[in-house]
Amino acid sequence: MVERHATVGLKTGLHARPATRFVQAARSFQSESWIARASGGRVADAKDVIAVLSLDIGLNDEVIIGADGPDEEEALIALAAALRD
Repeated sequence: MVERHATVGLKTGLHARPATRFVQAARSFQSESWIARASGGRVADAKDVIAVLSLDIGLNDEVIIGADGPDEEEALIALAAALRD
């Protein structure tokens, strides 16, 4: 299992379209993946758009993303990129 702290650089945060793109990136990998606010609280399955939206993550929020599985490193790189672009 790997984890990484990241800062959300998306203008609208993880809302609607950006959250969908984030989830699509997570679903493209075999590894299980998750996201949580760095300040604590709930952890959401990165492959579940409703769960991701429920975290209400906005611009400049600190998050922790994680992945566990055969392609975990690649998944983490893709998820971090999805939070920036």
